[in-house]
Amino acid sequence: MVCAALPVLLLAMTLPPVGSPVAQVSQPAQSQAGGEWGQPLDQGSGEGESVLASVYVQLDLSNQTWPLAIPRTLTGPLASASSFPRTLTGLSLTTECNVHGDGQSYCVCLSGYQWNTSVCSHHRPCQTTHNHRPCGCLVFGSTEAGYCQLLPPVPGRLSLNSWVQTPGTTLNLTLVKSRETTNLKWFLRPSDSPTLILLQPGTHVSLASSPGQAVLSILNISHRWAGEYICCFEAQGFRWELSQVVEVPLQATDVARLPDQLSISCATCPGFQLTCCIPSTHLAYTASWSPGEGSKASSASVPGSQCFVLAVQRCPAADTTYTCELQSPGLAPLRVPISVTVIQDGDTTCPGDSSAVSWNVTKAGHVAQAPCPGNRTGVVKRTCGPDGIWEPVYSSCTDAELLALHRRARLLWAGQGQPTVEVPQILAQLSEQVTAVSSPSDLLALLGTISFLARVVVDARIQLPRRALQALLKTTDKVLDMDTDSLWAPAQAQKPSVGSALLLAVETLACHLCPQGQPFSFSLRNVRLQTQLLGPAFPADYRASFSTQPPLQARIPRRSLAPLGHNGTNISVTSLLLRKLDRLLPSNYGQGLGDPLYATPGLVLSISIMAGGQAFNQGEVVMDFGNTASTPHCVFWDHSLFQGEGAWSDEGCRVQTAHASPTTQCICRHLTAFSILMSQNTVPENPTLELLSQVGLGVSILALLVCLGVYRLVWRVVVQNKVAYLRHMALLNMVLCLLAADTCFLGAPLLPPGPRSPLCLAAAFLCHFLYLATFFWMLAQALMLAHQLLFVFRQLSKCRVLSLMVVLGYMCPIGFAGAALGLYLPRGQYLGEGACWLNGKGGALYTFVGPVLAIVGVNGLVLTMAVLKLLRPSLSEGPPVEQRHALLGVTKALLILTPVFGLTWGLGLATLLEKVSIVPHYIFTILNTTQGVFILLFGCLMDKKIREALLQRFCRTQPPKSTISLVSCHLQTLSSPTESKLLAAVPQPS
Repeated sequence: MVCAALPVLLLAMTLPPVGSPVAQVSQPAQSQAGGEWGQPLDQGSGEGESVLASVYVQLDLSNQTWPLAIPRTLTGPLASASSFPRTLTGLSLTTECNVHGDGQSYCVCLSGYQWNTSVCSHHRPCQTTHNHRPCGCLVFGSTEAGYCQLLPPVPGRLSLNSWVQTPGTTLNLTLVKSRETTNLKWFLRPSDSPTLILLQPGTHVSLASSPGQAVLSILNISHRWAGEYICCFEAQGFRWELSQVVEVPLQATDVARLPDQLSISCATCPGFQLTCCIPSTHLAYTASWSPGEGSKASSASVPGSQCFVLAVQRCPAADTTYTCELQSPGLAPLRVPISVTVIQDGDTTCPGDSSAVSWNVTKAGHVAQAPCPGNRTGVVKRTCGPDGIWEPVYSSCTDAELLALHRRARLLWAGQGQPTVEVPQILAQLSEQVTAVSSPSDLLALLGTISFLARVVVDARIQLPRRALQALLKTTDKVLDMDTDSLWAPAQAQKPSVGSALLLAVETLACHLCPQGQPFSFSLRNVRLQTQLLGPAFPADYRASFSTQPPLQARIPRRSLAPLGHNGTNISVTSLLLRKLDRLLPSNYGQGLGDPLYATPGLVLSISIMAGGQAFNQGEVVMDFGNTASTPHCVFWDHSLFQGEGAWSDEGCRVQTAHASPTTQCICRHLTAFSILMSQNTVPENPTLELLSQVGLGVSILALLVCLGVYRLVWRVVVQNKVAYLRHMALLNMVLCLLAADTCFLGAPLLPPGPRSPLCLAAAFLCHFLYLATFFWMLAQALMLAHQLLFVFRQLSKCRVLSLMVVLGYMCPIGFAGAALGLYLPRGQYLGEGACWLNGKGGALYTFVGPVLAIVGVNGLVLTMAVLKLLRPSLSEGPPVEQRHALLGVTKALLILTPVFGLTWGLGLATLLEKVSIVPHYIFTILNTTQGVFILLFGCLMDKKIREALLQRFCRTQPPKSTISLVSCHLQTLSSPTESKLLAAVPQPS
């Protein structure tokens, strides 16, 4: 009430037929503000009749003091001189008015009185309230007067079987009506808020009405639905309000324990604290702890919840379970256990850690917990491994304001609130809070809020103003820019469909722009939107173009839109372009696309058509995604595939070459999110290549195993001099590395792909290292050849050369592989999408291709020099005959293997960069999968000594009986003249 400048009393009088004289008072005519419920005295009524008179009596108290008593007997002139005199036997105050300084009167109805609906609709209420509250306080002008009227009996009652509801059941609140009612609304005043919330049909709320009753049903009720339920309606010319308090007992899942388990060392921490917190509720809960000896219990209230704390001052001697028992009158007690484990001597423990969060000494196999810091909700957990090593920290901390918006949106979808008002408010707040996203939990809360709002908009059939859509697009733009490794990847690990849900929510909200806000165009770095309102008689096709790189255009033929424009219906077409969304969608492909690794251009186009408030998903759309060098797949994102995760599908879509243009067009006969898929390193939908790759790898592995078997049989025979030994040692290591690499590569498709798969990550690293090692051993072989040819008289020892070859063959490739792993894995650019191999879009793949091509180039130079030296050796530089034969063997092997290996990976690079036709893919697959066969043939079986040794072993041929050749061989390798004479004196066997 405002401060009164002049108190006024308005009274109603009951006038029985009494003939005594009374005092004279002024009695103006009945005020219009009094409405129609005042009944004038029946002038023809006889004596002995008692009626309620609609008499307006104003008592002005200029001295601002109330009289001690008001005369109870007053008389005054009635409406007609022929009326019988009346005597006032009782006074009832109906209205109290305070006159403000501006001359306006703030009039409040006293108990049992109210203004009727006609008066209420013509005057301003004293306070801002919802339109269905009873009319109990109005503001009148200086020349107006009025009085509240006596309320008739309440025309209904609320029926509830029990004011305490069991969690998980259905609440049925029934209004039993004795009169006809209109404008019936249900409201809820929650236990933790004084605000009234409108209840509307939703996932938890259902409303039903019949002539005799109206029923409010709340499905699967929980403590979030506890509070005061209010039914507002109009009947008999008045507004009515009936209320009923409903309480829902708490469940064990509603109680927050910190911690829910505790591992404690009595030596380092003799005391500790346990807490259980409950949300705010009308039910009065008290807590008791057991055991409670040596402890001190207390309680504390924080916004939205009440916490009960037990401070244990003496550490227990053994493992103990403490129980927080919550009790409320008339309800069964709720018991919540907290287990405390005491660390004994000899137990494996994780040491205390005071990094970002303070972690106490914890027993192996237990989980340490800590509250979230700052304005964040949740807990931080860290598991102590069985070997006493801390595992990574798991955090469920969520920004409190983001979490509040998420809960508000979820309750709005359930049926609490007004969507037309609250959806724009929440979208505006999200655009401000998006900067607070700093963890995967924050991101999931924000994306979940957008998804709930999209469902609310569809269910409530509401339209959004421009400012709400702008807020949504700003939020989406910032979300698409968020870091993939630290935010998106962990969020997708918890919820794989989060990217698909974002796409569905944004395109749903974008097409619900109100017609008054169209046409509308909005452009940000990652989000671009164009919406256009077409009249019933639109003349041409719908066209939309986006100035992207390359430019993107879309067209919907008029014949597809014409059937929608009947009966003067306006058609709204929304084109939404999203960048960077393709990397956030699951790598799922529908039937017909197979399961290879695809690449997308990064642009996703969504087109929506609304006509008459309904969405239409059928209609031909022609899209031009710009110039593409290879044959693409025109696809759309089908949200229903893969159990709701979504997948790319080409159903109803086809590709055609645009006339007089180098670009490629997609034509689809439905409307949704479109894109173009292109193969990465391989041609999709080609089972022949896949079969060829598997068979080739199998043959290569078999050939390498045969090569190892040959070496097992003839090794001692073929390594009789240093050059041959080093040559075959390098070739043996090449065989081992390639055999392991091919085996790993063949088994990699059986592993779950993605950076979150440790096995896939290990397979990619091993393949990278082993294939590089194969090339570095080839390089070692070539460098050994070059040294022997260039430095004939400066021979190195066999042990030193072998050591250098091992360093070059294994240390260099593991350095390249380790550097690639450390550099690109933190950026999320190490693994390719959908395969256990290096990422072709980033720089990881070039840490393999670069060294390979460099080695091929070096080997080419060495081979050129070797051919010149061996074909035309000078007399002074020519190697001995036996070494020359060995060097020729090295040269022949390298002469074959270097072009084969170089051509193989050169074609692989060409298929990656040039997006060439299918022919190089076939050549690359054949050469890549048969490298083991080439090594067996040209590195092993082409060696003359190996062939002779095999013939001698399997054909049992006798060795030659001449000693001359044997002597000459040793004469070439021995440097002592004395030893040569001794060998020459050996008699020839008969």
